Amino acid sequence: MQPIQPGYAPLFAWVEETQRFVATLNLSNYQVLLQDSLYLSTFLYSVKVAAISTVLCLLVGYPMAYAIARCGPSTRNLFLMLIILPFWTSFLLRVYAWVGLLKTNGVINNTLLALGIIDQPLTLLYTDFAVYIGIVYSYLPFMILPLFSNLEKHDLTLLEAASDLGASPMKAFFKVTLPLSMPGIVAGCLLVFIPAVGEFVIPSLLGRTDQLMIGTVLSAQFFSARNWPVASAVAIVLLLLLLLPILLFQRYQRRELEAAKR
Repeated sequence: MQPIQPGYAPLFAWVEETQRFVATLNLSNYQVLLQDSLYLSTFLYSVKVAAISTVLCLLVGYPMAYAIARCGPSTRNLFLMLIILPFWTSFLLRVYAWVGLLKTNGVINNTLLALGIIDQPLTLLYTDFAVYIGIVYSYLPFMILPLFSNLEKHDLTLLEAASDLGASPMKAFFKVTLPLSMPGIVAGCLLVFIPAVGEFVIPSLLGRTDQLMIGTVLSAQFFSARNWPVASAVAIVLLLLLLLPILLFQRYQRRELEAAKR
């Protein structure tokens, strides 16, 4: 007969197993990230691509959101539907569509050649330009929707008051509309920047082969090299990197709330 174990025996076994696991923990995988320049370059390149893509989304998305917010209800709903419509198709298919548009004998090059604008096909695919196009196209709705949600709530009488006080439309925009839309700008930038840093589908299909983004390296370490310890270290560092803008946004919100209470 098997000896009867007390009810608390599994707890002690779990504690012993946990102690053995903690004893094996070390920072060797993080040292690999510091010693190999590949990881530092991919982190910096990912942040650069995400930052530039976020700025491009803001420059394109703000005028669109502003125009939609000033439209009538029926026109506004139509434009919002057109913005959301691409999400009804697969993300992968939408990225693949850009391969057909940007390749050497693709639609863009053939059109430019037919119009006589260029003599030789342009190298558009597998470049940083293609990555920016893919990210902006894919994440532009995440910039437009928060901006629209903010802009449609603005009190237009404030612009009328600014005009009565002698402000030009441009000055009224920079002094009234733009400051009031800062929460929407910050929210839209976060919604674009955070997923863009870890993006790996777009750079894998449209980007250069000699410059990788951190999402591509992370995917390769997990699924190709099966180097899970280093891949986990990369994921932790990426998570900490993405927590920084979130914490800054929370701090910004607290300051705005405190300023509103005064």
